[in-house]
Order: sequence, then C-alpha cells, then structure tokens
Amino acid sequence: MEEKKLDINSIIGFVLIFGILIFMFYQNRPTPEELEAQKAKQEQVEAESKTDETPVVTEEAPVAIDLQDSTTVANYKSAIGAFGFTAPSDGVSTLQNELVTLKISNKGGQITEAKMRKFVTYDSVPVYLVKDGNASFGLNFSTTDNRVLNTKDLYFEPSTEKNGDNQVLSMKAKVSPDKYLEYRYEMKPNDYLVDFTIRSQGLNGVINSSSPIQLEWQLKGIRHSKSIEYENRYTRLTYNHEDGKISKLSEGSDDEEIESDVKWLSYRQHFFSSILATKEKFKKAELSSVNLVKEESRTFGFTKMYDSKVALEMNGGELSQNLNWYYGPTDVDVLEEYQDLGLADSIPFGWGIFGWINRYVFTPFYSFLSTYFPYGIAIVIMTILVRLAMSPVTYKSYLSQAKMKVLKPEITELGEKYKDNAMKKQQETMKLYNKAGVSPMSGCVPAFLQMPIFYALFMFFPTSFALRQKSFLWADDLSSFDTIYQFPEGFSIPFYGDHVSLFPILASIAIFFYMMMTTGQNMPQQPGMPNMKFIMYLMPFMMLFFFNNYASGLSLYYFVSNLITIFIMLAIKKFILDDEKIHAQIQVNKQKPKKENKFQRKMREMMEQAEEQKKTGRK
Repeated sequence: MEEKKLDINSIIGFVLIFGILIFMFYQNRPTPEELEAQKAKQEQVEAESKTDETPVVTEEAPVAIDLQDSTTVANYKSAIGAFGFTAPSDGVSTLQNELVTLKISNKGGQITEAKMRKFVTYDSVPVYLVKDGNASFGLNFSTTDNRVLNTKDLYFEPSTEKNGDNQVLSMKAKVSPDKYLEYRYEMKPNDYLVDFTIRSQGLNGVINSSSPIQLEWQLKGIRHSKSIEYENRYTRLTYNHEDGKISKLSEGSDDEEIESDVKWLSYRQHFFSSILATKEKFKKAELSSVNLVKEESRTFGFTKMYDSKVALEMNGGELSQNLNWYYGPTDVDVLEEYQDLGLADSIPFGWGIFGWINRYVFTPFYSFLSTYFPYGIAIVIMTILVRLAMSPVTYKSYLSQAKMKVLKPEITELGEKYKDNAMKKQQETMKLYNKAGVSPMSGCVPAFLQMPIFYALFMFFPTSFALRQKSFLWADDLSSFDTIYQFPEGFSIPFYGDHVSLFPILASIAIFFYMMMTTGQNMPQQPGMPNMKFIMYLMPFMMLFFFNNYASGLSLYYFVSNLITIFIMLAIKKFILDDEKIHAQIQVNKQKPKKENKFQRKMREMMEQAEEQKKTGRK
C-alpha cells in the first residue's frame, strides 16, 4: 500500500513539475519584438567591432599639473630632476583591434582604459576592466641624485608605428634625446594579448642600481554581473609560481602573501581577467587582496582591491623586462591559445581530479553540444547523458536499498526484541546483515563514486564562460540566477536573497521526491544515527536557500538530473528488480557459511567486550 501511495505521489509530482515548466515556457517565450531587439543589439556590437584599428594620439586627458602655468611646470621639472627633459603634455594614445580597446596616458605611460569590444555587462554597458582611475601601474625607483620617483608621476612621449600588421606604441620618459625609459606596447590583430616591454637606454648613470626597483600594479575590480555577491565569489587574485604551482588569495576575506618565482599574476573578475605575465619569472612578489563587498553593499560598484609589488633587477645598469598584458574573457577557449604562458590555469576548474574532470571532460563536451543545440537544451542533453552513464551506479545503489527494504521486517523484530539493550540490538543487526550478505554501507559507495562528477559540475556552471548571458526559458542568463519575482527594494530574506528563483524551486521539488523514494521509505532507523526522514525534508529546503543565488544553469542541471534519476529508479523497480527474487536470494545467502573478515571480526569483538563490560558494571 505504501509503495502504491509513493508511486501516485511521484506521478503527481512529475505532473506538477512539468505543468510549471510548460506554463513558464509559454509565459516567457520571446516575442517577435524581443527577438528583433536581440538581433539589433548583436548587429550593433558587430558593427562597433569593425571600426578603425589604427592607433591615434588625439584625446585630451586630465593631468595633475596646470600645463599653462610656467611656474608649476618648472616646479614639476625641478622635482623629477633629469626626467624633466620630457615636456609635460596632455594626451591619450589608443590601441584597438577587433577585440579590445586600450587607452594609454602620456602621464605614467600606463593603461588608463581597457574596454571589451564584444561584451557588455548585465545592464548592456560595455565591459571595462580599467576605467576612471580604478587601476594604476608604475615603477618606483631611486636616482643617483637621491630622488625617489615613480613613473606614474612622469610624462612620456608617445610615438606610433607598424610592425607588419601589428600596432606599436612607444612611450618614452626621456632624460636626453637618446637616453630614456621606454614602455613599448605591441598589439596584434584579433588578439587579447599585448606584448609589453620595459627597457631603459643610457640610464646607468641616472637610476641608482644599488637600490631596488619595484613594479607596482593596483586594480579595483569593476562590477559586471547582476549579483555582486555572486560575482565576488569567483573574483580572485590567482598566480603561477614555483615551476607551475597555481595559488590563490582568499575569495571571501582580505589576504596577502609574499611569493617567489612568479610567472604571471591574474586579477580575475569572474568572467574577465586582467593578467600580467613575464617571460622571465619575477623573483619576489608581494600580493594582497581586499574584499570590498560587504553584506550591506549589494549595489556597490566594485568587488575587490588587488595590489602587487614586484622586485625588478637591472642588468649592466639598464632595465629590460619582456612582459605581456592580457585584458579579456576568462574563457578556456581563448586562454588555451596562450599555452606557453599557461594562462588557462587561472580558471578555477576545481582541485585535483574534480578540476581535471571539469576541464578535460565537461568543458569540451559542453562546447561540442552547444555548437549544435541552444545552450539550455545542451545542458539538458548533457545531463541526460551523464545520468545514463551513471545509471549502473544508480542500479547498485537502488539494489542495496531494495535489500535493506526486504530485511526491514526482521530488523524491526530485532528492535522490538532488544529494545532495552541497544548494544545487543546492534550486534544482532550486524549479524543479520552478515548472514544475508547485505552491507549497510553498500548504498553509500555508489554515492561516493558519483561525488567527483557532482563536484566537477558544481564548479563547471559558475565558471563556464560559454553560459554567460545565454538565456533559456525564463532565465535571462544561465551563468547567473533566474528571477521570477523581485522583492521590494531594501527587503531581503537572510541567506535567501532579495528575489525568488524558479529553477531552485523545481530542483528542490525533484530532490524531495527522489529522497522520498530512496530514504524516507526504506532506511530503518538505527540507534545513534540521524533521523533520515528529518533529513529528507531538510535537504530540499537547504538546497532551495543554497541555490537561489547560484547560476540558473546549475539549478537546471540538478532539476533535470534528479528527474531523470527518479525515472531510472522507477524503471529499475518496475522492470528489473523483483522483491521476491531478492528475498529468495537473501534466504539462500543466510544458509551459506560466512567467513568474517578482519574488520568484521574486530567490530564483533569490540561489541562483545563492550557488552561484557556493561554486564560487569551492573554486578
């Protein structure tokens, strides 16, 4: 009777879930006007990416000194000494290709704006990694006349040229016509990576080589996503050091480290990264990250403040460093193009075998599926294939549960017989399991085998660039949470959020019915063990809260995955497993002589000793 009731509940649940799904699909289908607007938006982005790619030096930029005031200019030149040879001048030079636009200021010779040409934020504003003074770059050094200077305060003289199809911008802070400190930028067509060379010429008598030269790079991460808290979880300073070791500063709190032999520094801003790489490793780097997102600052425009201080060495009294700047997406397909630098390792695939499965199995597999199917449908297909591949494990798990179910009356009888003696009850229960050839842990082993798959997928969805701003049904962005209701401004439920997401609700319903089938009906209550029925109700409730602020693609996966698992288990129950045959096999197993292994013998001896001590204590 209980089984029939369970089947009816399962069918009602499926009908309810599919009814909600179909209704929301109908309600949220794009109108012809919305389709036309999406097409126009894409055409606009493509048109903007086809504009002129040659560098220009025409824009005006604000400077720290009044260039019209001769006294101020004279004081500036006096303060910087020999580097006053370069006349202060306003101006910003632009390097631009099909993918990225960089603006480099005469003051400091540094990048003051980095704009992605093919991507926009959640509110349709172009994605900027550097803008409005959120970043600074400079060299701090001493001169032979005892001055301490920083290139951020120096003025550079720009010049442009072509190197084949490459654009070259040379920025020189001069002490004479042929003595200078140069920043050389070289941008290739259709490439996010920019060659960046720092070199000096004739400055061995100007720069004090006995004092350290320190490269200083700061950046305040700009918000790009709908949820700054969610984006901030995957915004992190990552670095390659000590012959390929990948390390990270904390994502949730302030952190700092001092490292050696650093190959590259990545200021990751979830789906976009600002990376400084070197051909020769930095011998020492002081790194810090400050979390700018507080609980009360949900509308704040920045995520983290990154700061790196790197020691540079001079060779023969001159400075020469071959570096690279990368301003672009945290996309494995793009970063894999720079295998010599290993930039793809900056993506948080996960650790150990989980990261390996994510990077080399799920990421290419999903990329393959998404070339033939819409992104949401590709998730559904990938989920179906993963669950089918794991169906033998599901079968083993359900077989173990079926055996436990058959033994339930005998276990209940033992519970009644030894209700006043928990130790004896446990001994007799384990003896029954041993005779029947049933292990209570056998149902847990398949679950452990599936953990690498589940964790790899857990890391896949929040970090897959392919899902960014891809819509499915009512979800506008599969890489962020879906919203069917937004609470009034200023109202938020602790640990839940300021909105209601539908995919987590569907996933929680599916998990509830799955746990009803696997936990609530068949698992006998053991002494000292948690109440499984309580867990059955608690788990979906926790998942509802947990996934409300996570990627909707992840919730979609768990919803479909649990739905498919339920169907597989119903199929196994109806067409493969037979309770009577299982019971008969258990009776046969009971008649066979059983040899205890070392673990079972040890457990039995411990229980017997405990029982004996208990009896002795009573006397």
